[in-house]
Amino acid sequence: MVMWHLNREIFEQPRVLAELIKAEQDNAARVAEKIRRHGVRYIVIAARGSSGNAATYGKYLFAALNRFPVALATPSLFTIYHSPPNLKDALVIGISQSGESTDIVEVVAEAREQGALTLAVTNRPASPLARTAEHLLLCHAGEERSIAATKTYTTQLVALALLAVALAGDEKRLTDLKALPQAMEQTLALERVVSAAVERYRSMKTCVVIGRGYNYATALEMALKLKELTYVVAEPYSAADFMHGPIAIVEQSFPAIVVAPSGQVFGNVYALAEVLHRKETKLVVISDREEVLALAKTPLRLPISVEEWLSPIICVVPGQLFTHHLTLAKGYDPDHPRGLRKVTVTR
Repeated sequence: MVMWHLNREIFEQPRVLAELIKAEQDNAARVAEKIRRHGVRYIVIAARGSSGNAATYGKYLFAALNRFPVALATPSLFTIYHSPPNLKDALVIGISQSGESTDIVEVVAEAREQGALTLAVTNRPASPLARTAEHLLLCHAGEERSIAATKTYTTQLVALALLAVALAGDEKRLTDLKALPQAMEQTLALERVVSAAVERYRSMKTCVVIGRGYNYATALEMALKLKELTYVVAEPYSAADFMHGPIAIVEQSFPAIVVAPSGQVFGNVYALAEVLHRKETKLVVISDREEVLALAKTPLRLPISVEEWLSPIICVVPGQLFTHHLTLAKGYDPDHPRGLRKVTVTR
């Protein structure tokens, strides 16, 4: 039996998340104190690809837990138009697995030149991004040999969560965060269910992936993985945005993946899932709630409930497993998707 790097790295996540929390907890507290002393008034995050999806999680996280306005940077303003915005009083965070993306590095370099506080979140401590930023949160994911990001993505989420918790000074949230690796270990037990379910989606060419709130980032990341590995045209949507027009594309047997864990937005996502059920879609549901799982042709029941702000770190795991096994069912190589390299350098 072939042991794919992708599958192995998915299963490494509980261990690397635990190592990250242990290694970076004190450092996150020090960075949080620097942020307080600097008088930061808002946050700008620069990232691409899976790191950009992590940035979307950070946008919700820092706004909800720390009350910071958060914007996602537009790197071309720095690298092509040469018209960077005024970053006074900002914390500028660059997120990159490799730390080599030129445009992300240039955003952080310009921010530091302007006197803004800068932070790198990366898996490589000697990378250009890590050297450019004033502060560093290291992902501790180890080498990731599969081209598609899995453990580097979830470690980025946890690094951002560590910082947000440190800024909030919330011991209860820190305790919940420390329990996350065990929750992820339990979630990985879904592999058998997922591997048996993907056959009915083997001919899938298009689908939508829907989440809301914190799990909008999960929808973005799952859709990206499906595109990268299975070559399915997977379109991600917020549940709210999907109702504003895109729902018109849905017809009988259209595949839809809905991320609907417990939380403040559950009712809204559940209502959309009911609509999709009535339209007789091929509905995949990732949730810990029985009422929405009952609507699905393919229910992926989360074995444990976590707080909503942490749920993207758990909910993405069934998506990773689904994509891995669908890739195999379609006869593709999950470690070497066509046309992609591990490090993508953009400007």
